[in-house]
Amino acid sequence: MIKDMAAFQLQPLADLGMLLRFETESACQLAFRTILASKSEAILDLVCAYKALALYHNPAKIQLNQLERTINEWLSKQPANLLSETGKLHKIPCCYELGEDLVEVARLTGLGKKEVVELHSASVYAVHAIGFSPGFPYLGYLPEKLQGVARLDSPRLKVPAGSVGLTGIQTGIYPQEKPGGWRLIGRTPLLLVDVEENYFPLKVGDAVKFEPITIKKFDSLKGSRLP
Repeated sequence: MIKDMAAFQLQPLADLGMLLRFETESACQLAFRTILASKSEAILDLVCAYKALALYHNPAKIQLNQLERTINEWLSKQPANLLSETGKLHKIPCCYELGEDLVEVARLTGLGKKEVVELHSASVYAVHAIGFSPGFPYLGYLPEKLQGVARLDSPRLKVPAGSVGLTGIQTGIYPQEKPGGWRLIGRTPLLLVDVEENYFPLKVGDAVKFEPITIKKFDSLKGSRLP
């Protein structure tokens, strides 16, 4: 059994599959990559979120009562290539001048605007989950001085695509125009989702670092994609 995955709990998802709960995010992501690497036709979908992994099975390929044994077999293997594998680091330009709530975040944290930008852009964030809307990355964790900022009392009906927000201990990016209640501190000019072309460059296990840019640079990069 892979040491980092030695402790996990299995819980049935009605008759749809299994929910796996782990002690750490790294254990959950390693299990995610391990099961994906099996390329099993018995798996219809696999959704990774922080310390939990939802596995949906194909009942024509495997019965629910067999699934638990199969999961244990997958996770008992020693995939050396996966143990050393790391996600891709994405450097994402962010224009903090377009952050609608930057002044308010500075007030709520007791910091200056410049310090908020410096702290937010100095960190490297792990992509712990994708959800809420197609391609929305939940990134963690914020520097301690930026943690604890509450969501808006009333969510915006329209958050511009590319908006970079934060709340609690997390930060994230709205890839599409959507309603949302996170505090917005900047905006990236990059296109991070194209549903029609199945373009979703940010994956669970990847890392993100924001790079401050000017409005002029923002305009010149608008609509670009990640390299």
